[in-house]
Amino acid sequence: MARATEAGSTRSRLILAIGAATAIVASCTGQATPGPTFGTVSSPPPTSPASPAVSASPTGASPAPSSTATAERPFDPSTVSLTLASVARVPGSPLAITAPHDGSGRLFVAAQDGRAWVVDHGTTLSSPLLDIRDLVTTGGERGLLGIAVHPGFPADPRVYVDYIDREGNTAVAAYRLQAGDPNHLDPGSAHIVFTAGQPYSNHNGGALAFGPDGDLYVSLGDGGSEGDPQGNGQKLDTTLAKILRIDVDHPGNGRRYGIPSGNPFAGNPLQRPEIWLYGLRNPWRMSFDRATGNLWIGDVGQNSWEEIDVDPAGVGGLNYGWSRMEGDHCYRPASGCDRSGITLPVAEYDHQHGCAVIGGAVFRGAAQPLLEGAYVYSDNCSGTLWALDAGSARPGGTAGVKVGSTNPGIAGFGEDESGEIYAANLDGTISHLVAAPR
Repeated sequence: MARATEAGSTRSRLILAIGAATAIVASCTGQATPGPTFGTVSSPPPTSPASPAVSASPTGASPAPSSTATAERPFDPSTVSLTLASVARVPGSPLAITAPHDGSGRLFVAAQDGRAWVVDHGTTLSSPLLDIRDLVTTGGERGLLGIAVHPGFPADPRVYVDYIDREGNTAVAAYRLQAGDPNHLDPGSAHIVFTAGQPYSNHNGGALAFGPDGDLYVSLGDGGSEGDPQGNGQKLDTTLAKILRIDVDHPGNGRRYGIPSGNPFAGNPLQRPEIWLYGLRNPWRMSFDRATGNLWIGDVGQNSWEEIDVDPAGVGGLNYGWSRMEGDHCYRPASGCDRSGITLPVAEYDHQHGCAVIGGAVFRGAAQPLLEGAYVYSDNCSGTLWALDAGSARPGGTAGVKVGSTNPGIAGFGEDESGEIYAANLDGTISHLVAAPR
């Protein structure tokens, strides 16, 4: 399978230019060969002395759910097949989907071109929820990349977005609903919460999610180019190559956010207190399992391996290995790397099966009991749909199963208020994940 290139000789691990779906179709046949290769079984990894994993106490919230799955029986991916049923179209290359928990049944969809849209029971409203095209740099892996709704919505009417600004840097901003209008955010209410410099144009991360602790989690890639030339994956004095945890409700110490109690590196002045997890190359999409509180991460790989990582509920400080490792394999050096203290992926696949993993979600809806407890994910180039049992996933020991296929161009997944899963494709299609027995 031919693969497009980034600037210079860098292989592109996520192709996100507006209209790029056509290029993806041209460069990937979509004929995924059966059965991705997965990491070898291992016991849970040791904790690095330099980066202790910690169990955090949630701030201002009830205790985090247990990491033990709540399903009465394990999900068996061999018993289901999955398809994506188109429900709406959104302009501007949609990338991210979320839902307000207000009983409306709506979806909020972020598109790369700088607009966010409301999809209301299959209808995309005629005017955007938010239009910040004048603030956003687009093209390649840049644009409006993530969206999350404050857990207190609609009483707290804030919606958060992650985008690449006109200087090429990451910005996370909050917008409030316009008074008396549930379908439009007030552009004048913009409040920049967090920024990060981006040394290159790619590997920006961009996912946003509120955890069960009420804090905002922000994903950032390693800063770009190829091979992590700045070594950001294993550095703790930068927010790049990390997932951050910040408290947007209680700013302090000169910041526009607070540092939650239990953040693992908050006590060291040489380390960034926002860091929750590290050693990630480009954690493009992430989601919380609403039943267990576990955080699922799709980390886009370099030249060989795509990976799915899991952070057990309330556990911070884990190191996922980049750029010592790519997936369950040595990267720097190519052999004999130090694997101590590294949390291995729960699933991986090589580039015979795709080019860029698109992390999905754990199904916890009521309408499709066949899917209960399934973690579903895909690939941007091949369109393969994989699933695994979220309850039995362990570092280094899980096998995902091909359960379906769709068109290339999948860029993100999201859940509606009831727990149904939807997918966004760069061609503009918003689709509902549908299970059938096989």
